[in-house]
Amino acid sequence: MQQLSGNLFIISAPSGAGKSSLIQALLKQHKDMQVSISHTTRAPRPGEVDGVHYHFISIEEFKALIKQDAFFEWAEVFGNYYGTSKHSIQQSLEQGIDVFLDIDWQGARQIRQQTNTAIGIFILPPSLAELENRLTNRGQDSAEVIAKRMAEAYSEMSHANEYEYLIINDDFAQAQREFSQIVLAQRNSFDSQLSKHPALLTELLAKATK
Repeated sequence: MQQLSGNLFIISAPSGAGKSSLIQALLKQHKDMQVSISHTTRAPRPGEVDGVHYHFISIEEFKALIKQDAFFEWAEVFGNYYGTSKHSIQQSLEQGIDVFLDIDWQGARQIRQQTNTAIGIFILPPSLAELENRLTNRGQDSAEVIAKRMAEAYSEMSHANEYEYLIINDDFAQAQREFSQIVLAQRNSFDSQLSKHPALLTELLAKATK
């Protein structure tokens, strides 16, 4: 992928670690950031809206999109398919919008095979016991599903070393500050500023070297 005006962030975590809450808190403060809306074949959960939380489609529709090479990344998780549209990501980045990809480590690897500009941030829980408490207190899943998610958490967290940044979400306010600091620092990196203000920086730097 070519250098674009917006920044691409990969956000991964075991289910229940709080990554969605951290992303949403930051989006409320910045209008030029957005979370990618993935396609999925799983059924909507209570309160979820098609086109807002996910694009809910059938397995047949999802497989057709795979054949069309329409996904930036896709994976099968707990028997359901999840994928990120190439077109929507490219369009947002070209407009200077920072995009958050809420995906697992498998999706992150697929993204990194296509671009070396994505910034990875991994969210960790303060302990496994706290992670299980959060999953239980959500009241959305059965004990069997929670057990599966805990087993998956071990696998997911074993890939945390593949990311540039780690945040331990113990105190939410502190985790939110750390998350914001990472994102804003990246937005002000030299490459990011050059992509957004090429003419200005070319002029200023050219004159500075004379």
